[in-house]
Amino acid sequence: MRVLIVDPDPARAALVIEGLGGVQPLQVRHLTVLDEQEAVAFGPDVVVVAADSPDRDTLESLRESSHANPRPVVMFVDRSEPGLAEEAVRAGVAAYVVGGLAPARVRPVLEVAMSRFALMNQLRLDLEKAKADLASRKSVERAKALLMRERGLDEEAAYRLLRKLSMDKGRPLGAVAADLLAFADILKGEADG
Repeated sequence: MRVLIVDPDPARAALVIEGLGGVQPLQVRHLTVLDEQEAVAFGPDVVVVAADSPDRDTLESLRESSHANPRPVVMFVDRSEPGLAEEAVRAGVAAYVVGGLAPARVRPVLEVAMSRFALMNQLRLDLEKAKADLASRKSVERAKALLMRERGLDEEAAYRLLRKLSMDKGRPLGAVAADLLAFADILKGEADG
């Protein structure tokens, strides 16, 4: 396991490292501030951020980092203010622990955070796929309607024509439908102009 620890306090970082005892294989890198280039170069499986209290700059850095390179992030803080836990979660933090940095808790918290991250990442991918599938279906339906109107085809014949085009071009049905709609818009624009 590759663990990146971001903590300005070396003693607190040592507690995190102590809590990882027994994890094999283990590679740990300690930074005093989050450096995205160094984080990407190290390629951690999990990032542990420990601080007295999270500040907005740290949360913004985490948000940008998580957007560019999604990975599980665990945050241990000594104290927190109202709303900071929610901001941390929105910034990509999978586990936010207040006042609970004890070596015995580090490993279980990291395991839960990594599992939660994997689950959330899968849900995100499933949602993106569902949205893409829905958009594809909408394009196919609109393209069928266009073919029915412009070529006088029934629905089944319009669908067969789209499928044939898809197979002939070696492209997904939704992509062929989107292309047909785009060309129709271009031709319509030329006719209007």
